[in-house]
Parts: sequence; C-alpha cells; structure tokens
Amino acid sequence: MREMAPLANPLELEAARGRAGVASLGDYVQLLKPRIVLLLIITAYCAMVVAAHGLPAFWPSLVGTLGLALSAGGAHAVNMWYDRDIDRLMARTNDRPVPSGRIPATRSLAIGIALEAASFALLLDLNLLTALLSLGGFVYYVVIYTMWLKRRTPQNIVIGGGAGAFPPLIGWAAVTGHLSLAAFWMFLIIFLWTPAHFWSLALFRQEDYRRAQVPMMPVARGERATKVQALMYTLMLLAATLGLYLTGVVGSLYLVAAAVLGVGFVAMCLRLLGERPPEVRWAKATFGYSLIYLTLLFAAMVLNVHAI
Repeated sequence: MREMAPLANPLELEAARGRAGVASLGDYVQLLKPRIVLLLIITAYCAMVVAAHGLPAFWPSLVGTLGLALSAGGAHAVNMWYDRDIDRLMARTNDRPVPSGRIPATRSLAIGIALEAASFALLLDLNLLTALLSLGGFVYYVVIYTMWLKRRTPQNIVIGGGAGAFPPLIGWAAVTGHLSLAAFWMFLIIFLWTPAHFWSLALFRQEDYRRAQVPMMPVARGERATKVQALMYTLMLLAATLGLYLTGVVGSLYLVAAAVLGVGFVAMCLRLLGERPPEVRWAKATFGYSLIYLTLLFAAMVLNVHAI
C-alpha cells in the first residue's frame, strides 16, 4: 500500500500546522462531502419506499437514513485523510480542509472511524443485516477503492463504483430486514451508472489526475477510449433500468421514465464521443446530466410504486 507523501518542505509543513486548528464548522461539514451523502440518501430512501410499497415506517427510515449518512460521511473523512497527498496536487481538491491544513489529518481519520462506529451501533438497533451492509459500503470505499484501486488501475472507478451502489441495499434492509432481487437490481443500476458519470468529470479534470499521477481512464487510456467505454456502460445501464421493471416492484410509468432518461443519457454520451479535444463542453454537460438522471430515475421508482 502506497505510503503517504510528506509535505514538500519544512516551511510548507509549518504553514500547514499554522492553519490547522482554525477550521470552521463549514470545514467539518465539507470533510464529510455532504453533496455526495445527499445523493446516497436519496437513492437509499427511494429504495425504502419501493420496499415498503409506499411510505416506510418512520423509525426504520429515520434510523436507516441517519446511519447511512454517518457511515458515508465517515468514509469520506477517512478518504480525505488518506488522499491528502494527491488532493494537494489537484486544483479541484487542494482547498479541502485536510490537504489545506485546516483540519489535521489524524483528526480527520479519527472522525471517520468514530462516525462509522456510531453508524454501526445505530443500525444494529434495526437489524444486523443493515449494520453489516453499511459497514461493507464503508470498507469497500475506504479500502478497496481509496487504498487499493484508485492509484493502481484505470478500472478504479468501475470496480470501485460498487461502493456508491450500497445505499439501495441498506435502505431496503432497513425497512424489511432482508434483501430482494429488486434491491440487487438497484445496486446494479448505480454500479453501471458510475463510469459514465465519473469519467465525464475526469475528462475535463484530467490534468489534475495527470499531475497527481492517478490513472483515471482519460489519463491512462486516452479520451477516445474513455468516451467509447462510457457509451458502452450507458447502454448497459439502459438495459438494467428497463430490467428493474421485470421484477414487478415498479409500474409502467417508471418504465417510460427509465426509457426516456436512458435514451437521453445515451444521446449525451454520443455527443460526448463526437467532441474533440480540447473541447470539454459536452463532458461537463454529460456530468451534469448524469446527476439529474439518477435523481429522476429513483424519483420515478417512488412515484410509480403505488401502481404495482
């Protein structure tokens, strides 16, 4: 496992120490990557609604959502501790609270572990399966993606994307105490959504990854190969979203929404494929659409769950 790179020189180290300890409340919120946590909560809660065939019971949904938020936030805090060396090298991340020195790295690590421990204890009050799934998502993101895959292979985000696909499993288990085929199908949907989502970001941020020597697909395989693979994953994603209908948990309204949203995503990736460097307009547009796509897709599951 790669050792953490030290700060460049003693003066930089001293400057970082000078900034440490003056973190604001906003810095601690940023440590948990709240926007990503919110998207994870949305997919988990939508899965709860589908599992319950309507609004889930208040207590399991509240505890399940809070437990997921604690676990995801903790995983992000540990990620920021481990990646502080490469985060300092990238324009997108160098002002995060740990690489900037506003929050000490060891404190970030401690916060992350404490949040996961709190999450496990809280979810254990619901059922063991939910607690173990949350812990599994934490370990997947921190160990498999952050510590093992991210710096070693261009397939990092493909395999590592499984970490972000745990929330529907957690949500389903929180309100039912078990899993079903539909829950695993939702996992597959997010797993297949992740490459096109993240690679579109990597396309217009590839200089950051090149500077940090992180082998994201555009850096390691080139833009053309990245765009072709993004299109392939989006086609598989379209098939997977339509396949969820066959499980019987959602109705025809969802089927129409999945088809329209999926065709739109494929169209975006086709336009992206035709974009020539150094243009990144379609890369940015595809990234933005991917976020809207996932939110609307899971919202369609909720809106149509009563029709089954």
